[in-house]
Amino acid sequence: MIEYALLFAFGCYGIALLFNLYRVVVAPGVPDRILALDTMAINMIALLTLFGIRQGSAMYFEATLLFAMVGFVSTVAYAKFMLRGNIIE
Repeated sequence: MIEYALLFAFGCYGIALLFNLYRVVVAPGVPDRILALDTMAINMIALLTLFGIRQGSAMYFEATLLFAMVGFVSTVAYAKFMLRGNIIE
């Protein structure tokens, strides 16, 4: 039963990633693209977590934490760049 739930979740997050990719390509402004990229990072975190559950390995959970930290830092850097025009002061 858990296999069916995992397959359904993989499908849902895969479709969500495709929608996010569409939003990155045809977004009207840069802030919309930044939000779409941040949402893609969150969806990838969810996919890595689901894959870790399916494989039964803790290595994927560690990769999830690293991916979450990199995604957060990149979103903050993009937002700071949009506000001030430079990242490092």
